[in-house]
Amino acid sequence: MLLAKMLTLLRVFAAEDGTGGNPLAVFLDGGEIPPGSRQAVAADLGLSETVFVDDRASGELRIFTPSVELPLAGHPLVGAAWLLAESGTPVDVLRPPAGEVPTWREGPFTWIQARPEDAPEFELRRLDSPADVDAHAVPDDDAAVLEVWAWADEAAGEVRARVFPRGLGIDEDEATGAAALRLVALLGRPIAIRQGRGSLLLARPAEGGAAAVGGRCVLDEIRGYG
Repeated sequence: MLLAKMLTLLRVFAAEDGTGGNPLAVFLDGGEIPPGSRQAVAADLGLSETVFVDDRASGELRIFTPSVELPLAGHPLVGAAWLLAESGTPVDVLRPPAGEVPTWREGPFTWIQARPEDAPEFELRRLDSPADVDAHAVPDDDAAVLEVWAWADEAAGEVRARVFPRGLGIDEDEATGAAALRLVALLGRPIAIRQGRGSLLLARPAEGGAAAVGGRCVLDEIRGYG
């Protein structure tokens, strides 16, 4: 059984008023938790992702959904970068298993830049309207990793989206940075994505085929676990 560890709970990609955002669990001293126990911890917490920071100074970390480990994911990396900075150990680069991921601040937004092909592969399905996105049912397919999206205002680059990563152990994700990386790479232009019940993700293309995604983070709780 794990001894009590400090766990931080936050929300990533919150809206302008601080509501919404995708809940994230972060163990800043994740190196204290044996690698063989991490999947079980993530499953027990039951959030879409849990981050274990192995080394604060270098930004080395690992990311788990309730059922699998991910080499790269958007909202965990944005949230971890924000939390490291808020905790007094800011980094310019995060190091998940996929490799180096630059990170920076722009006003209230924390950004990461990554190669979209390093993110989980999503089926990106364009629908006719935001109302169609809102009405879409959770897929029956347990292997589905699907984003449905529609232009809310194409001229302004505003998108309405929902994401159903059932193949990663999540029925519906509130805000999905990895899917945003894939979508902005497909569209090739800056976009603002309203996802889930009330989340806001900003995304834009970057040099060399990379993409960047950014958003607001909100701290909810720091408590013991175990």
